[in-house]
Amino acid sequence: MQKSDPRKEIDWSDVRKHKYGHLSESVSQYPEATDFLELGHFTWDKYLKETCSVPAPVHCFKQSYTPPRNEFKISMKLEAQDPRNTTSTCIATVVGLTGARLRLRLDGSDNKNDFWRLVDSAEIQPVGNCEKNGGMLQPPLGFRLNASSWPMFLLKTLNGAEMAPIRIFHKEPPSPSHNFFKMGMKLEAVDRKNPHFICPATIGEVRGSEVLVTFDGWRGAFDYWCRFDSRDIFPVGWCSLTGDNLQPPGTKVCIYLNKNGSTGPHLDKKKVQQLPDHFGPARASVVLQQAVQACIDCAYHQKTVFSFLKQGHGGEVISAVFDREQHTLNLPAVNSITYVLRFLEKLCHNLRSDNLFGNQPFTQTHLSLTTTEYSHSNDRYLPGETFVLGNSLARSLEPHSDSMDSSLNPTNLVSTSQTLRAPGYRPLLPSCGLPLSTASAVRRLCSRGSDRYLESRDASRPSGRDPSSWTVEDVMQFIREADPQLGPHADLFRKHEIDGKALLLLRSDVMMKYMGLKLGPALKLSYHIDRLKQGKF
Repeated sequence: MQKSDPRKEIDWSDVRKHKYGHLSESVSQYPEATDFLELGHFTWDKYLKETCSVPAPVHCFKQSYTPPRNEFKISMKLEAQDPRNTTSTCIATVVGLTGARLRLRLDGSDNKNDFWRLVDSAEIQPVGNCEKNGGMLQPPLGFRLNASSWPMFLLKTLNGAEMAPIRIFHKEPPSPSHNFFKMGMKLEAVDRKNPHFICPATIGEVRGSEVLVTFDGWRGAFDYWCRFDSRDIFPVGWCSLTGDNLQPPGTKVCIYLNKNGSTGPHLDKKKVQQLPDHFGPARASVVLQQAVQACIDCAYHQKTVFSFLKQGHGGEVISAVFDREQHTLNLPAVNSITYVLRFLEKLCHNLRSDNLFGNQPFTQTHLSLTTTEYSHSNDRYLPGETFVLGNSLARSLEPHSDSMDSSLNPTNLVSTSQTLRAPGYRPLLPSCGLPLSTASAVRRLCSRGSDRYLESRDASRPSGRDPSSWTVEDVMQFIREADPQLGPHADLFRKHEIDGKALLLLRSDVMMKYMGLKLGPALKLSYHIDRLKQGKF
């Protein structure tokens, strides 16, 4: 196990004085790192001056002065604490890497419960450490098989697997002696609702051993309290040293739908006509999800669009219903409109519906819906970056190949039968912050069933069905529509696989203890669940 070398520790106050692109040798281990404190159009030095802010000193953090080297590889096995049951040590597999962090999946669990850990976290250890200390490896919470099959499952899991060698683990850094943070200090922090993102943040409040982390540009939508020695917060400039992709403050993109364009043989033109004119402004990954989900919702067969997609990492989740089952898939993480348009260009080419999306408004020759009601808070979506997608850009994107390209399957031969697909829609996505002059049309967008865009939303109960028969997606729709302020919590119900039957069994104490909700949202949800039981929805 490696220890940090004090001779290589960085003097952070001195490093900030370096010219961009001229870093100390200790940074060279991260070939992805580019201009120091400068990622995309965001520059920390300029931002600190513009906001008259100061970065939190490095001694405030429980982080190594020199970010630890990440020598792990995809598919390596290690031992990790189950984040949902911290008394259990489980076998985990590395399924993703970024900077000094690992994306881990507990063997016997699924991709809905992946989590991130730093390579110098004490919560990860080499395989064999648990037994060496007199413990026993446990199945993860929600183990998919019978508990009695765990020993054989463990044996098969480890047989022939690549174990992460002990030399690539690092000793966890010590905690600061006490809470040195002060209100207003700037830092970089993990977005816990989207933990693959690290974003610029500010200390909003200090209370004893805890600090309130507020994300710049998002007005409270993602804020959280944590201990001062949390491993999810980092000094200004951390991402530039590790090669992590720092998300600029409140960066949003917007793409537009060409309703006069060719929808091809796979998309229903009538349904396309009733989509909103644009998706966003929102984070690039959210806008991509909105657009891809819209293609799925408008397909004659959802399986058609789904077949062109491959499992990605770090992005938003899309869903489709076919073969009498609901299928979900992670899109790749994207951070700019260029990547969003490149992905959609390739997808639409496969669907033979070219020129369907762009990032400038298209001239519409028909009466279209210009307002949509989405469930998330408008505060998340502020004016963002603008690009013009001309022919030159489209051509310049064509030769390139990157990790995102691998998330699109090559064109497959799929049935183009005009039979409409089975109902099973999920609500289309966050607000564009437009005027509310067409509220009645807005409500039609949030209804369910095969005529989803034509029905009115007179009640929160999806399609008027018995709540005990609801799917997880139905439950998420119910949460969003019952109270827009609860919208940001809807994804928790997917994470914990809460369908209609489970929803009716939920109590506020269960939601607080096992789902991590605060008292206020838990009480609101309990109120709406009680009304649901009484048939008042």
